[in-house]
Amino acid sequence: MINIIEKRRIPFIISSIVFAASLLALLVYGLKPGIDFTGGSLMEVQFTAERPAVVEVEEVLAPFELGNIVVQPANDDSMIIKMRFISEDEHQEILAAMRAAFAEESVEDVAMLVTESDTEVVVSTEGGETGVVAVTAEPVASEEEVPVARVLEKRVETIGGVISSELQRRSWQAGIAVVLAIIVFVAYAFRRVTKPVSSWKYGITAIVALIHDVVITMGIFALLGKFYGIEIDVPFVVAMLTILGYSVNDTIVVFDRVREKLIKRGRSKFAETVNMGVNETLVRSINTSITTLVVLFGLFIFGGDSIHYFSLALIIGIMLGTYSSIFLASPLLVVWERMADRK
Repeated sequence: MINIIEKRRIPFIISSIVFAASLLALLVYGLKPGIDFTGGSLMEVQFTAERPAVVEVEEVLAPFELGNIVVQPANDDSMIIKMRFISEDEHQEILAAMRAAFAEESVEDVAMLVTESDTEVVVSTEGGETGVVAVTAEPVASEEEVPVARVLEKRVETIGGVISSELQRRSWQAGIAVVLAIIVFVAYAFRRVTKPVSSWKYGITAIVALIHDVVITMGIFALLGKFYGIEIDVPFVVAMLTILGYSVNDTIVVFDRVREKLIKRGRSKFAETVNMGVNETLVRSINTSITTLVVLFGLFIFGGDSIHYFSLALIIGIMLGTYSSIFLASPLLVVWERMADRK
């Protein structure tokens, strides 16, 4: 049996350092809000030929004065463009400019149908014109298609400033409501366990673990936003609320086992009882997290750009939630008990 409680200072020190660094990153850099929270427009375009460089796309968009443009590669053949709010006329002008810049008109790039006619290669272009462009002594493959160099619009989204402000307000409201609900629920669930630690302290301890998990996750995304331009959006808020739920679930499972041990063993050896409860749920917590992470890594790798960073936030948060429920929340109960004995 691992004596997690006795060695609690080690995870306390690690968590304090990482938490302080994450909080500093949030204060210095802050999270980089996406158009969900700032308002603006998003276009995703697909290139049927070779995708141009980010710099080339920015040069095409520069004359339109679109504010702080963010151009991000997506998948293997697409680009996501985030910009200030644009009207429908501007939207069509931007799309036309990109199609003019990246659609080549040479014979090699225009869609053509190659058919076999003895030793002559007959080409039919989209305009309906035909002609012999080559003569060869060897037969050629029939009906060979040459790809077209075109810009295809996959989606366009526009969010106004009023909607984005409402999203910010509701996101904060949702987070605060979840935290308060957790405190009330845990205090009620552990109402019969009042010694040596009061029932409401179980709720506060669970919230401390939640704050630890969420702040570190947000701190990592603050750094990603600063150095890699990663923005947060509504899916990120959903990921944070999911982390809150997952983390408290894992913590309550451990606390519930501690409660069972206290009823059977009494409260004379509280630290030992907590350590036994943690060890008995250790394998369950790790196995549950691993199975969840396998799915999330699959979504992160194969799920596409729309849920890429949503999956990443969940991966970080669930790893932290498992860690905090074992090495942070449970040892904090013993700290509460030691503080009560000193009074």
